[in-house]
Amino acid sequence: MKIIRSKSKTFEAELERLLKRGETADNNVLPEVEKILRDVSLRGDEALFEYARQFDDSAIDAGTVRVRQEEIEEACAFVDPEDLAVLEFAARRIEQFHRMQHVESWSTVDENGAVLGQIVKPLKRVGIYAPGGLAPYPSTVLMAAIPARIAGVQEIFLVTPAKKGIVNPLIMAAAKIAGVDRLYRAGGAQAIAALAYGTESIPAVDKIVGPGNIYVATAKRLVFGTVGIDMIAGPSEILIIADGSASPELVAADLLSQAEHDEQASSVLLTPDEALAAKVVEEITRQLKELPRQSIASASLERYGRIIVTVDLKEAMDISNRFAPEHLELMVTNPWELLDSVENASAVFLGHNTPEAVGDYMAGPNHILPTARTARFSSPLGVYDFIKRTSLVSCTARSLEEIGGAAVRFASLEGLEAHALSVKRRLKN
Repeated sequence: MKIIRSKSKTFEAELERLLKRGETADNNVLPEVEKILRDVSLRGDEALFEYARQFDDSAIDAGTVRVRQEEIEEACAFVDPEDLAVLEFAARRIEQFHRMQHVESWSTVDENGAVLGQIVKPLKRVGIYAPGGLAPYPSTVLMAAIPARIAGVQEIFLVTPAKKGIVNPLIMAAAKIAGVDRLYRAGGAQAIAALAYGTESIPAVDKIVGPGNIYVATAKRLVFGTVGIDMIAGPSEILIIADGSASPELVAADLLSQAEHDEQASSVLLTPDEALAAKVVEEITRQLKELPRQSIASASLERYGRIIVTVDLKEAMDISNRFAPEHLELMVTNPWELLDSVENASAVFLGHNTPEAVGDYMAGPNHILPTARTARFSSPLGVYDFIKRTSLVSCTARSLEEIGGAAVRFASLEGLEAHALSVKRRLKN
């Protein structure tokens, strides 16, 4: 893992390369994704099933694309009871956290007697995408479906790739625990198209959430507007700020926890401690040999893994805010003192005993997070992603008289005389 220094002449160029990671990746797959979306929108099930055979070697049809409830029950019966208990334990913690995000309708009466407010209602139908390529992610099912259920979504659909038509039993178990209404054998850009436009077998949804590969992310970006989406999530990333109190072994382990996701993942350490930087390099070299996904982690670290030696912790925090990382770990003596300096991060993990991995599964907050610097303006998935807000306005004759004259003048300022007249006629009456 390469060490660079913030005061070196090449630092800004190296930093910009890291910040712009993956920026052009979606352009490379754009033509193919556009073709798939157009094809599924025009031919529905026929195209969906063809792509399932092409990409997943899955011979599904209208009778098998939806996973039957009996199949889910049978799969759950074969899941190790201890694994099932872990899923249920995680689900309880995720639910406890997300119930704190409940949003209610409200109204108030202003000084003129007008009733003003906001009506909060759940979305009717939501589609969740759960990755199933390099590895199954039942945690994603829990993180997406549980907040949707808490919000009161009427129908929760789940799509996931099914290699040779087989859905991972852990995905099915998580779907049952989280309260998913329908589970479909469909993955990739074609599944996003099915959710967005609807096919004979998969009804169109109002919003699509959940992470996926570059084809899925690009498809979500393209269907936005036809349906809502949560975010354009890119490859995973972690940024650790550490001082001399940090354990090189633990810092290395946490960096590798993201590097093993895929070759586009980013793992960055910021530290003012030269000795720690050197020891972390040694630990990474040692720990890499123990990983089953060694080749993936090695490629990730070579491309987007860096140790940046900073002048002090303040500079480290300034650089971190430029990254706006998905996962930010503060492995320093007094992490709470740094917290006020965090401007941009999707999730913050404080102290030496808080690895990012615990947030992926058991802590409770959502692990579906903004990536690729989008934490500058967006937030983790939550209950609020599954509701819609409607503004409420009710004027009495008196309250309209109080504010109507100003509304008429404002409309005239914008040259919209019909707007002005719609108010003026009421004032005259």
